[in-house]
Amino acid sequence: MENKKRIPNWLKIIALLIFIIGGYFGWTAYTTFLASNVTDNQKYLYINTGDTYLQVLQKIKDQKIVEDPTSFDRAAKYQNYTESVKPGRYALTPGMNNRRFIGNLRGGYQDAVKFRFENIRLKENFAGKLAENFEADSITFLKLLNDENLAKSYGFTKDNFIAMFIPNTYELYWNTAPEKLFARFHDEWEKFWTKDRLAKAKAINLTPQEVSSLAAIVKGEALHKDEMPAIAGLYLNRLQKGMLLQADPTVIFATQDFTIRRVLNKHLRTDNPYNTYIYKGLPPGPIMMPSIVAIDAVLNYKHHDYIYMCAKEDFSGYHAFATNVAEHQINARKFQKALDERNIKK
Repeated sequence: MENKKRIPNWLKIIALLIFIIGGYFGWTAYTTFLASNVTDNQKYLYINTGDTYLQVLQKIKDQKIVEDPTSFDRAAKYQNYTESVKPGRYALTPGMNNRRFIGNLRGGYQDAVKFRFENIRLKENFAGKLAENFEADSITFLKLLNDENLAKSYGFTKDNFIAMFIPNTYELYWNTAPEKLFARFHDEWEKFWTKDRLAKAKAINLTPQEVSSLAAIVKGEALHKDEMPAIAGLYLNRLQKGMLLQADPTVIFATQDFTIRRVLNKHLRTDNPYNTYIYKGLPPGPIMMPSIVAIDAVLNYKHHDYIYMCAKEDFSGYHAFATNVAEHQINARKFQKALDERNIKK
C-alpha cells in the first residue's frame, strides 16, 4: 500500500492561526456593524448645533444609548462619522445595529417634532412651550416674541404678535433656528387666512389681527364651542354700537391674576389698556392664543340683537343673553345668588 503523505505540523499551526484570526476579524466585523447595540434607555438622541464627535460619543456613553460604546466608536470611525456630525433629534430603535444607527446620524435623518399647542395665555408660556420642544432656550424665544421690529416685519405689533401663531399640530425639526421657526409660523398664518376668511373679516370691518383679538375674548368666555358664534355676535353688536365690550376675561388678563373666579368691582377698576370695562374697542392684542374654532366663530358669527350676557346660574357653562339692561340685571342677580350659595367670593 502507498503511504499517505502527512500534513506537516507547522502547516496545521498556520491553518489554525488563519482560522482563529479570520474568526476574530469576522466576529469583530459582526459586533462592529451588524450586532444589536442600541438600548431602550432613551427614545431620542439629541445632538446640539456645534457638537463635536467626542461630545456626541460622551452623550452616548452617559445616557447608555448603546450596549458597547467601543464598537460604536470603531464603526463611527470606519464610516467617517467623526467628521460628519449633524445636529438633530434622532429616534432610537432598541436593537438597532451600529451601521444603521451611524448611517442615520451621518445622513442627518432626524425625527421631526410633532409640535402642538393651544390655550396659551402669555408670551412667557409660549416661549417655555417652544423651549420644551426645540433646541433654543425660552429666553431666546421670548426675546423674539417681544421684538417689535420682527413683529412689524410680519405685519404685526409687539402686542398682537402672538396672534400669528395659529394653534395646531406642526411637524418641525428640533434644531430649527428660532427665526426660521417663526418664518414657518408666518407661512402657516398666511395659508390659514384664505380669500374666504379675509373676505369675511372685511365684511365685519376687522383686520385678521383684530379678528384674533376678538376670538381670544370669545375663547375666554366660552366653555362650549357651540355657543361661540352667539358670543361673537354679541361683541360685534357692541363694537358696531360703539359700546364698551365689558368682557370679564380682559379684566382678568389686565390684572394678571388668573386665579380669579369672580370678577369684582375692584377688578373692574384696573387701569390697563386690556381692561375693556375702561377702554373702548378691542384690546391691543389677544388675551390668549385664540383657537381656530374661535376665529371661525367670529367670522361666522350668529346674527342677533343681544348686547348683554351673563353666566347661567346652573353653572352649565352656558350664558343667558339679553337685549336690554333690565333683563340682564335679572340674569346677573340669579348668577350672583348662585355664587353666594356656593361661597365663591373671589
